[in-house]
Amino acid sequence: MRVEKKQKLAQRRHWRVRQKVSGTAERPRMAVCFTNQNIHIQFIDDTKGVTMAAVSTVGKTAPERAKLTANVAGATVAGKLAAQAALDKGIKHVVFDRAGARYHWKPAKGKDGKPVYGKVAALATAAREAGLKF
Repeated sequence: MRVEKKQKLAQRRHWRVRQKVSGTAERPRMAVCFTNQNIHIQFIDDTKGVTMAAVSTVGKTAPERAKLTANVAGATVAGKLAAQAALDKGIKHVVFDRAGARYHWKPAKGKDGKPVYGKVAALATAAREAGLKF
């Protein structure tokens, strides 16, 4: 498949998700952006158009940020950091905006006996375990 076609399909997935997801002051939108090397997470109040909190794998609060990349391990750390930042701002309930990225999760166990996650599912699971409610 051509790159242009993949980008067009990803953009359409993103638009489809954004039509259904909107954040408020009580329940902000947790927008996730995966680049090739980094992960960026924002908590957005769409009624006012304000970013309430933001976390990134390149931010100063990220531990060992030189080693964090846009993979499952980095997504797990970023999910925990995002949940901590949200809880510090008083945010407990969020709406998850995956921005068209696919949510991969397989209930079948991996070699180590744990479920197999993609990076979007790993980020969401880590944020849930850290105290956020979706």
